[in-house]
Amino acid sequence: MVGVDGCKGGWVVVTTGPGPSLAAEVVTDLIPVIEAVRRGAIDIMAIDMPIGLLDDRPRLSDRETRVVLGPRRASVFATPVRAVLAATTYREACDLSRQASGRALSKQTWYLVDRIRQLDELLLPSDAHTIVEAHPECAFLRLAGETLPSKHQTEGRQLRHRLLARHLGRPFQRLWAAAPAPPLDLLDAAVLTITACHVAAGTAITLGPEIDATGKLAQVVY
Repeated sequence: MVGVDGCKGGWVVVTTGPGPSLAAEVVTDLIPVIEAVRRGAIDIMAIDMPIGLLDDRPRLSDRETRVVLGPRRASVFATPVRAVLAATTYREACDLSRQASGRALSKQTWYLVDRIRQLDELLLPSDAHTIVEAHPECAFLRLAGETLPSKHQTEGRQLRHRLLARHLGRPFQRLWAAAPAPPLDLLDAAVLTITACHVAAGTAITLGPEIDATGKLAQVVY
């Protein structure tokens, strides 16, 4: 199983198994990871990045994720409509978004557009059941049974660390001590390995399943 989270300059990839082990690395290219999933070397990849872009409206999955997270709803950025992928500037992205959906684009979302475009170009509709969009805050909520304080607060980081140490055990403690990636991104990528396990076991919760114009699923699992 693999959990993937974006970080400065690339992606944090946390891999589980075989056996009780965890490994992490920062990569600039997701192609080798995706190819490993396609050939069966990795069962499930859960990634914190939008998959499935609608043409003219907000995604149901984003709206449902905000409802699930309640007080942490601000951690869910609005997924851009597909037309925005053609933009080269923020102003152009806002214009394209307004034309397609009647809404502009937040700066936070604009900063993700390059990564969203990259992932959209790499994925195929046939990847839908093995490469899934996930949200770390939903994953932590499921582990804790409640929403947690922001990960940008000391209490929030400590709670996330304790949850992962409890559920992933010593392999996570060793991984954390090795510090192979930025701490906040490592927490998020690590918890997504648990989401990947839920997907493999058929116990994942699915939010807002829709299908975009390219045949990709627009949904969030946790």
